[in-house]
Amino acid sequence: MQEEVQAVIDKIRPMLQADGGDVELVSVDNGVVKVRLQGACRGCPMSQITLKNGIEKFLKKEVPEVDRVEGVD
Repeated sequence: MQEEVQAVIDKIRPMLQADGGDVELVSVDNGVVKVRLQGACRGCPMSQITLKNGIEKFLKKEVPEVDRVEGVD
C-alpha cells in the first residue's frame, strides 16, 4: 500500500509545488497515512484544509484502504 500512496502523492505534489509548497510521505500504517507539509504549505493558515480536503480526499478516492491522513512535523 505504501507504493500506491506514494504514487498518488506524486500526482498531488505538482499542485502544491506550483504554490511554493510540497508534501512528503512519512509513513503508512493500518490505513493511517502520515505526511509532512513543506515549503509554503508549512505554517500556512490553510494547511489543514489542504491536508483534509485536498490530500486526504484524493488519497481516499485513489486508495480505498486509506482511513485518514495526518500531518506531522
